[in-house]
Amino acid sequence: MARQIERSETTRAAIIEAATRLFGEQGFGETSVDQIAAAAHVAKGAVYHHFASKEAIFERVLDAISASVAREVAMAGRRASDALDGIAQGTRAYFRLCSKGPTRRIVLGDGPVVLGWQRWREIDAQHFGAMLPAAVQAAVSQGLIANQPVEPLARLLLGAVTEAAMVCATSPSPSQSMRQYSDALERLLSGLRLNA
Repeated sequence: MARQIERSETTRAAIIEAATRLFGEQGFGETSVDQIAAAAHVAKGAVYHHFASKEAIFERVLDAISASVAREVAMAGRRASDALDGIAQGTRAYFRLCSKGPTRRIVLGDGPVVLGWQRWREIDAQHFGAMLPAAVQAAVSQGLIANQPVEPLARLLLGAVTEAAMVCATSPSPSQSMRQYSDALERLLSGLRLNA
């Protein structure tokens, strides 16, 4: 039984790895389940054994990439001098990660279209979106910003960051856009800082 579970996990991992590469290179619309099966070196039936649809595969890929992005954003935030700087550094990392390669196409390009805005936001909220309220709460607790309800401010900041990430991801010059939006966010955070 353990060997069968291990084979099943290996097959799922191969499907996800192949799908991630293909979705990143070609996009969701141009990638077929046949292509995913061939790239994973499994039968098409094996793909459908593990996933009900191509959309289900995509959702799993998006979730995995979002988790990876969140880990890198958290590492960037931990190198900051305080909670507000952590928001700025984490957001810079988020823009950088979402402005390149497969992450750009999967997370910001196809994600909202394939899964719908609501489901895409739910996945984002489990990863990057969950970090911002915690960081705002830390900034309030540290006395860096005025004591206030955390949720409204965190949602406003998250909306701004999400919109900016979309712009950076679709910009003809992602690096330049990333710098401009990161700098603008830092000025916004500076305005929130007490005794700024």
